[in-house]
Amino acid sequence: MAVNKYYNLAKNYLFPICRSLTGNGVRKTLHIIKKEFPKLKIHKVKSGRKIFDWQIPSEWNVADAYILDKNNNKIVNFKKNNLHLVGYSSPINTYLKKEKILKRLHSLPRQQNAIPYITSYYKKYWGFCVSHKEKLKIKKKYKSSDRFKVVIKSKFNPKGFLNYGELIIKGKSKQEILISTYICHPSMANNELSGPIVSMSLINYFRKFKKLDKTLRFIFIPETIGSITFLEKNLNYLKKNLIGGYNLSCIGDERQHSCMLTKYGNAISDKALIESYKKLKIKYKKYSFLERGSDERQYNSPGIDLPITSIFRTKYGKFPEYHTSLDNFKLVTIKGVNGGFKVAKESIIILNKKLVPKNLVLCEPHMSKRGLYPTLSTKKQNENTKFYMDFLQYADGKNDIEDISNLIKINLNSTKKIYNVLKRNKLIL
Repeated sequence: MAVNKYYNLAKNYLFPICRSLTGNGVRKTLHIIKKEFPKLKIHKVKSGRKIFDWQIPSEWNVADAYILDKNNNKIVNFKKNNLHLVGYSSPINTYLKKEKILKRLHSLPRQQNAIPYITSYYKKYWGFCVSHKEKLKIKKKYKSSDRFKVVIKSKFNPKGFLNYGELIIKGKSKQEILISTYICHPSMANNELSGPIVSMSLINYFRKFKKLDKTLRFIFIPETIGSITFLEKNLNYLKKNLIGGYNLSCIGDERQHSCMLTKYGNAISDKALIESYKKLKIKYKKYSFLERGSDERQYNSPGIDLPITSIFRTKYGKFPEYHTSLDNFKLVTIKGVNGGFKVAKESIIILNKKLVPKNLVLCEPHMSKRGLYPTLSTKKQNENTKFYMDFLQYADGKNDIEDISNLIKINLNSTKKIYNVLKRNKLIL
């Protein structure tokens, strides 16, 4: 079973990798995915490039990081768990006293066994993360006069790159469905790897699909800066061809099913997802868009306005293991990931089957030259002409054919006939 295969791939090979917004960890992750799917294209964008209101950060890589006590014991060791290092930490090699060390040790007093995940992407900083139990041990064991050696072997390359992966499965139509997930967090299973597991499982399923009407585009990106970069490069094409899609995040535990609809909650992708829950007889929790926190923020931004819906099991920030070392493959199970896969797969199947007409002409088209409007202005008009014009008014890519049928108040069969006439005349996509 494909889900099992990609679950094990993530657990055994992707989980240990130190990933961030940029760097060797992201590239290594993409190359592992590319071995499974040779058609995956790995893009690179130069550090320093301005992307909308952002700038691609310097590429960050780390070779090692640790803290030595006076007896040369490693009391914090990046190589033991890459969450021990604050993401994007600056290089350092110095000696510090206990008081200053404790200020740079981040922990969670309410989750004493968990190592927190902390980053400082856009401001220079260095720090370490430990369980609160370990921090208390250090506080108790050492004297205030004790000195510690702090070493972080990291590098910032202003001439580096941001990388992301893209795979396209072509359908009969140019109309597209986008599936987005991210690959920028280090060793966390639900918050990070559940999305790529489900995406890989979907690619494996749909690449064998013989009746794919619409084109599927899968992307594996660093969160936020990756989606912004992808949009800057592809926005015009997406606005013309995208009918909907899904952001996959935290989709691998067994606790619940949940989702976040688009900004106004009425996109075709929203409807397809709700239909899939009903078809699969799954109870789900719907979160307000005001609780957004993943890449749905970018896809639904003003001026972008792409109909991307988010699918979760337990939403980010709503499970206690979130952004800690407790987010592991005890939390994420094959059963949990398979449940997320089934919902995403069914939603795409439903969305793929929907007829979503989009007007190809700005303002009203010249209908009479196509024989769809009388050339003589008389009181008696062809009723079909009115229906053609009504149909075109609502063919904005936001309504499927059932919606249009209801809006223009004619039955679905008649609406489909109008759709075929307008499509033959190249008035709609």
